[in-house]
Amino acid sequence: MKTLLDWIPGWVVFFNALLAFVIPFFIYLINKKLHDIGDPEWKKTNDKKGR
Repeated sequence: MKTLLDWIPGWVVFFNALLAFVIPFFIYLINKKLHDIGDPEWKKTNDKKGR
C-alpha cells in the first residue's frame, strides 16, 4: 500500500506551479506600471476605478 508521501509530487512540480503564478503576476504589474506612465491624459480616469 502506498503512503501519503508517495502521492506527493516532487519539488519540481511545486516550483513550476509557483512559476506559473509568479511570472504572469509580474507581467501584469509591469504592464500596469507602463500603462500608468504612458497612457495619454484623456485615457486616464480621475478616480482610477477603471483599473
